[in-house]
Amino acid sequence: MIAVVDYGVGNLFSLTASLKHLGLENKVTADEKEIKKASHIILPGVGAFADAYKKLEESGLADLIKEEAAAGKPLLGICLGMQMLFDKSYEYGEHKGLGLIKGEICPIKDDLKEPLKVPHMGWNALKIVRESPLLKYTKEGEFVYFVHSYYAKNCPEAVIATSEYEIDITAAVDRGNVFGTQFHPEKSGEVGLKMLKAFAEAGR
Repeated sequence: MIAVVDYGVGNLFSLTASLKHLGLENKVTADEKEIKKASHIILPGVGAFADAYKKLEESGLADLIKEEAAAGKPLLGICLGMQMLFDKSYEYGEHKGLGLIKGEICPIKDDLKEPLKVPHMGWNALKIVRESPLLKYTKEGEFVYFVHSYYAKNCPEAVIATSEYEIDITAAVDRGNVFGTQFHPEKSGEVGLKMLKAFAEAGR
């Protein structure tokens, strides 16, 4: 069973619908026992980093997620959920993250030379940097859907895919059993569904 962490942030309908479409048993939950019982964990998230992380911490789920990840359970962070896997974020100040992946979350606009629109929103092609269980069914150049204004930097050891938006945007990461996608696989059609399928197979 895949536990989709519910900490009061984000619309989870598209994600759970995608998992159901794949025939994957899943449960949206904030219950510690259910999360511990699950074979896999997905950490979703939309909105501001500091607010989301505060809710995660106040719910007691931040420590639980770190413990489960340390025990080897496959964990997937999506969008803001991926960003919270990192050491810190510079979104409206400096805020600590879960510290499961080395690196930080920084504003896209600060690194753009051209006046491109931020948030970075829409379909972009993936450039595969290295192999990963998460990319088991993914091909170079396939398109996925992004909506974000911040991105992961200084994390070369974790990057498995990037996407070009004048600069190379960190699109997906992998550190052992901890995975993350800056894009939304649940909104990325067949490409995203194949990635969720690959995650469900990770660690088996």
